[in-house]
Parts: sequence; C-alpha cells; structure tokens
Amino acid sequence: MSFEAKDSDQVLAGDRLYPNFEPLQGTVVAVQANYYWVRLQETETPISSPLLLCTRRTRLKKMGQRVMVGDRVYVEEPDWAGRRGAISHVLPRQSELDRPPMANADQILLVFALAEPEIEPYQLSRFLVKAESTDLEVCLCLSKSDLVPIDEQARWRDRISTWGYEVTFLSVHQGKGIAELNQRLSHKITVASGPSGVGKSSLINHLIPSVDVRVNAVSGKLAKGRHTTRHVELFELPLSGFLADTPGFNQPDLFIAPQDLASCFPEIRHRLAEATCQFNDCWHRDEPGCAVRGDWERYEHYLSFLDDAIAYQTHLNQQSDRDDVLKLKTKRKGAQYEARLDPKKYRQESRRMQQQSLQKLTDDMKNLMENEDNEG
Repeated sequence: MSFEAKDSDQVLAGDRLYPNFEPLQGTVVAVQANYYWVRLQETETPISSPLLLCTRRTRLKKMGQRVMVGDRVYVEEPDWAGRRGAISHVLPRQSELDRPPMANADQILLVFALAEPEIEPYQLSRFLVKAESTDLEVCLCLSKSDLVPIDEQARWRDRISTWGYEVTFLSVHQGKGIAELNQRLSHKITVASGPSGVGKSSLINHLIPSVDVRVNAVSGKLAKGRHTTRHVELFELPLSGFLADTPGFNQPDLFIAPQDLASCFPEIRHRLAEATCQFNDCWHRDEPGCAVRGDWERYEHYLSFLDDAIAYQTHLNQQSDRDDVLKLKTKRKGAQYEARLDPKKYRQESRRMQQQSLQKLTDDMKNLMENEDNEG
C-alpha cells in the first residue's frame, strides 16, 4: 500500500474528504478512558505493529455513538511516528453485549473448572442461561481435567449432554483439548467467560504466548477464585480470530423477561419442538396441559430463575409507575424525588388566556342581564 498523495485521489472517510490516503479499517481491541487501541487490518503500514492509539471524533460524541471493544472502525489522519489516529466512523454491528461491553462477538467460551474450585451445577446453569440470552453460540469447556479421574469426567460429559451441550475437557498443563479449542476459535471473535479462578487467564496465556495475562491463585478459605481481569481486551489468536478476556464474576445477573426465559434452556426448546403447551402464554410452572413441566434435572433451576425474572419485571413496573408520579429533583446528595404535578391542573394561565376568559365572563354577564330585562 502506498501513502503517497496524488492530485486525483480523494476518498470519503466517514463524512469528510481526505486526499492523502485511503480510509484505514481496523478493530478496537481495548478501551482506556477516552482512548481506543485499534488494530489495523492492513499489513503494509509504515510501522512494524499495526496498532494505533486513537481518539473519537467529536462528531461521533455529539451523535451519541459509543465505541466498544470489538467495533470495526475507520481511522483517519494517522500519525505513524506517534502511532496515533482518530476514529471517524463505526461500522454497523453484528452483535452487541452490555456485560461485558462488547461488539461483533460470534460466540461465548464458557470455562468452568472440574476442581479447585469444584463445579456448582446451579452456578453453571446460571452462566449457561446468561450465555444463551445473548443469542450467541455457546462453547462449554471444563478446565483442570488433569485433577479428576477419567470416570468422573465421563459422568460430567453424560450429565451435561442431557442439558443439551457438548463439553470440551481442557488441561493447560497436559495440553489436552487445546488443538480442538483452537479450531473452534479460528476466524471468530470469542468472549471468554466464567467464574473467577477457573483458569481463563492461564488458558489465554497458553493459547497466545505473546501476551502475559496476570494469574492469581484460588482463595484457600473460600475455595473461590480471585478476580484477575479488570477490563475487556481483545487478544489476536495466532491462527486468526480474536479472544476477549473478561472480568470474572461468580453470579451473573439474569435480567431476562419471564416470557423469554424458556428459550434459554435447550431442554425446553427440545420439548416444545415435539409437543405444544395448552396455553400460548404458558410459563411452564403450574399451568394445565404444559408440555415442559416434568422430571428433568434443570427444571428446578428454571423455576428458580423464573421467580427471579418475575421479581425483576415487577420491580421494573413499579419503577415505571413511580416515574409517572414522581420526578427526580437532585442528584447532588443522592436521588431525591418530589411529586410530579399535572401540568394541565397546575400550569399558570397565560395573560392572553386570562383576557379571553375575562372577556367571556363579561359577555356572559351581559347576555344574562339582557335576558333578565327582556323577561321583565
């Protein structure tokens, strides 16, 4: 690629014309405050590393255009010596996640440990439901397989297969399952998720030797992992594709509408494909003629998550009703609300309306007096 300017060369980048170069396209791999690290797609650049520290154009800020990790963007006016640039345009997103804040992810890599810490089925189920709610492909891996015997691994494989998932067993120390995982990650943007201390950072260090992700030990007292990742960052895989390490958390929030929860369970999707419930709005709880209710392992999990979803929906409805009658007064000392007055009832009447009302009252009195005189 040549960056020499020609008199006839003018290319539209964003909404402005830049005569000196073609627009550079790249992927946002990290966000730090108001700065964005962008990895350019072009291989022929004046610098050895196609990584630029960019700002966001004021026009995008005024538009309310948020720039997220994973966004595909155009970069303008690169300063190759200072390795800086400016993001002028954000391309349409194929997908978007709120937590972690990510754009254009293709799949979720959910990592749990077979030991240290041991798997909690309810916690695993909660993570799976959260992953299913994103509508992304779910890749489930169980790490630290070298710490448990083969027969226990087989039991977990059979158990989770009844949930509707295939499991990849990993061992970073033995290199087990790494080749299979590399194939699934190739040419995709993958979000790594799971509880703290299950070995996500160690796995990333093994998959991408050029990076050094900080690793912490598991807490001895609580048998739970400590949080090692503090922000979202994309790492380029040697065999193409990107892997995003995300902050670990032990219990993800399930902000899912009650009517959407059933679609997050493969077991329910399978049952509804073979039979239908008697009622279209069935929540699969105690309704008659339900095709889902039955003896399957995660049904109790579904009922528990449904109670949480109903409680969350009720909370949202109460907040909505509160906003109808209350308005936020100040945020300086915390949220304070005051009664929201009916504008039609309490609005001060304009001078013109006052004069019209006075004139109408005068005319009415005049007509009344004329009627009385005529009757007299």
